[in-house]
Amino acid sequence: MFKLFRLLRPYQASVAAIIILMLLQSLAQLYLPTLLSDIVDTGVVKGDVGYILRFGAYMLLVAMGGMACVMVASYLLSRTATGFGRDLRRKLFTHVESFSLNEFDKIGTSSIITRTTNDISQVQQVIVMMRMFIGAPTMLIGGVIMATYKDAHLALVLIAVIPILALVIAVIMRTGMPLFKALQVKIDGINLVLREHLTGIRVIRAFNRSEHEKKKFETANQEFTQTAIRVNSIMVTMMPLMMLIFNLGMVVILWYGGIRIDNNHMEIGDLMAFIQYAMQIMFSMFMMTMIFMMIPRATASAARINEVLAIESTIHDASSPAKLQGKETRVEFRDVTFSYPGAEQPALHNISFTAEPGEVTAIIGGTGSGKTTLMNLLLRFYDADSGEIALNGTGIRALSLESLRGRIGYVPQKAVLFSGSVSSNLRFGNEEASEEEMIHAAGTAQAREFIEEMKEGYASPLAQGGTNLSGGQKQRLSIARALARKPSIYVFDDSFSALDFKTDAKLRAALKAETEQATMLIVAQRVSTIMDANKIVVLDEGRIAGIGTHSELMRTCDVYKEIVASQLSEEESA
Repeated sequence: MFKLFRLLRPYQASVAAIIILMLLQSLAQLYLPTLLSDIVDTGVVKGDVGYILRFGAYMLLVAMGGMACVMVASYLLSRTATGFGRDLRRKLFTHVESFSLNEFDKIGTSSIITRTTNDISQVQQVIVMMRMFIGAPTMLIGGVIMATYKDAHLALVLIAVIPILALVIAVIMRTGMPLFKALQVKIDGINLVLREHLTGIRVIRAFNRSEHEKKKFETANQEFTQTAIRVNSIMVTMMPLMMLIFNLGMVVILWYGGIRIDNNHMEIGDLMAFIQYAMQIMFSMFMMTMIFMMIPRATASAARINEVLAIESTIHDASSPAKLQGKETRVEFRDVTFSYPGAEQPALHNISFTAEPGEVTAIIGGTGSGKTTLMNLLLRFYDADSGEIALNGTGIRALSLESLRGRIGYVPQKAVLFSGSVSSNLRFGNEEASEEEMIHAAGTAQAREFIEEMKEGYASPLAQGGTNLSGGQKQRLSIARALARKPSIYVFDDSFSALDFKTDAKLRAALKAETEQATMLIVAQRVSTIMDANKIVVLDEGRIAGIGTHSELMRTCDVYKEIVASQLSEEESA
């Protein structure tokens, strides 16, 4: 947790002010019982009303000063805590943004969400409790000193009670600590089930699996509830035990204090002040109990946050990034081999081919042959185990991620759109795109017609994930977004699967004219989409089965001929 508190450095002045104000407030609280003792022992005994009023006004002034210190400290503390939470969320989000897909796979999306929200809130609550961190120990130590000053013999009762209370707190905290960590893990489980349910709602309903999903959620919810009940069952025993010990101590104080007053060893006012100090000590113990209740959960949350911050991305920029010259870009795969973490066999074996500017290079193969993996490696979502991918002869690891991805217009297998407007999505890769460029890109992608039919045209709002559009419309908008970027490399990862044959043909014809100087890589399942490609790379179980044009492969590649035979008639494949 202390590692995270380094983020409080920008708030050092506020923290120092809070400490000073809380110390002043504690001193005021400790001074009030002594003033009360003087009023009772002097003003009341002598019947001096002026003395009572004078010291009463002094007490009121001290109390108001303490209240002012608390109000200012609370304001500064609120600003510090919210600023700390904001900075920590920003740091965590920025760090996670640097992760490769490999790190995302390790932690899990639902867990990252929990750590960015719930876990940070737990740590932030500890900052909010800083007032108690300062006030409680000060009041405890100061109360013991002042009580001892008033009557050392009577203070022995407090000195005996405090270690017993501390022992009770320590035992309960040690029992509850592991459960606080388990509680956060159970929240991860709830988030995982909930996220899967919400993202897969169509499939769940289509397969009539709603009851099954309800049972999954109920199981995760019940596990969280049972763990929370166990935690609270342990914690609720603390307060009754503390009250029992304290009240027994108060009985002893009153009994022994009465004896000392009767023997003229103590004044009534001093006993009243002593009782006030005992109350302050008990209140401090209560506050420290609340702190100790929050610290274990916050510590568990801090450990989970630090776990994410400690992960170093396997993909990062070179120390001295190289620069690519020219607008055209040649893509080369040189003996590339890649395995997913934990996989028994490599997903790709010794892949070598070149994609030239001004040409269409298509990649085709069966399911699981490694087509999408190739594109992930080009974009450096993962790094190859061996071999090299180069742009214009320069290995992509020698380039900055920004310059590499800045040359690529990527259309993923599953169209991903963002909440906002149509225009904000089209400008996602090129914020400087003009209205004309945006409209032109939409026209090339065969999206202009349905966009202009929308109520507000290019200003029409899109729901999260583009759920207010059909699959084909989302796919065309994704293509238009890549076109608006005007990259030198286009990557289409099975991006025409939701289009009908007529739209597909019109789109490919428009793309051909639009991307004459660019390097185009197309991953496809349909042979009809890539028959006219300048080069077709055929993959089979992660290996290259053949490279050539359609006619060449029909003569030399059995795997390609099988794919063609399964999709096209003899006349169409000729």
